[in-house]
Amino acid sequence: MFALWTLRGLGAGGFAVLGWRLGGIVSEFSSDKEQFFPWGLALTLAGLPIGALVAPYLTFKPWRKCAEYISSIPGSTLIAGTIGLLVGLVIASLISIPLYSLDGWLGWGVPVIVSLLLGLFGMWLGVHRSRDMSAIFPRLESSNGVGKVYRNGSILVDTSAIIDGRIADLSITGFLEGSLVVPRFVLDELRHIADSSDSLRRARGRRGLEVLGRLRKDTTVPMEVLDVGVGVGEEVDAQLVRLAKGMNSAILTTDYNLNRVAELQGVQVLNVNELANALKSIVLPGEELRVNIVQEGKEAGQGVAYLDDGTMVVVEGGRRYLNAFHEVVVTRVLQTAAGRIIFAQPKS
Repeated sequence: MFALWTLRGLGAGGFAVLGWRLGGIVSEFSSDKEQFFPWGLALTLAGLPIGALVAPYLTFKPWRKCAEYISSIPGSTLIAGTIGLLVGLVIASLISIPLYSLDGWLGWGVPVIVSLLLGLFGMWLGVHRSRDMSAIFPRLESSNGVGKVYRNGSILVDTSAIIDGRIADLSITGFLEGSLVVPRFVLDELRHIADSSDSLRRARGRRGLEVLGRLRKDTTVPMEVLDVGVGVGEEVDAQLVRLAKGMNSAILTTDYNLNRVAELQGVQVLNVNELANALKSIVLPGEELRVNIVQEGKEAGQGVAYLDDGTMVVVEGGRRYLNAFHEVVVTRVLQTAAGRIIFAQPKS
């Protein structure tokens, strides 16, 4: 805020000086030289509010847009374009040596044109050959799939992962490397959920805001907010995938549909549900477990228990042991999209 008001003050002062100079120019076209004072004063006073109003639009906002665009360019593309530009300028300077001997404006105009054309051509060629940079800087490129490293070390966080809440516990363990990036449009979506008239959605949104507060206080994994919005008529998931592709970042989510869409577009996805399923206890048919049967099952006589990691255990004939611990024998294990389900029967 201080920088914005400082910028407005400088803009007001600059436009005031410009108005004063413009008043002098206007007075020169007048036959009465004494008319300078009212013209200069009027234009100076007019330049103050105009400068304060337009200064951010001429400096701060274009600079922010340029910074956002540069941050969205992949590292390999940025390095390749810079190298191509430098090579083009070096070649242009060598070619321009004999051109400086031309007469008149050609002595400086032609070398400038040659440098501009070859510099742009070199940058264009470098950008289009950016994939070759992976052979020189392999860390700048990432491969998709399980166990691969994401490119620039940043992880874009989806709304579903924030509301889920396990991201805070995961960051404390130290398994996440890099920094968590929360786009502004994700914060906006979370705020709308927290302000919903539906009590359940409102509770979920507020829990997500509490999770963000925990992540902000936790120093294990740094978190930053990226000031990026969503265009008119554009979906949040589509913008998140586009942003991840531009930044060469992974997406942390629990949304199945977003997971599939991002993978189809070559974006690495870190799905909390898949991680939880991968870390669940592995049991085999014939193993014995001691479980607490807490509720009835869907079928007659069934009882349902849960392991410490949340895995459901369906006990055939376990209804008579409801609300009690009992030894069971695993009969089969079923892997579903929602997770792993264990079927068992009482040991006795």
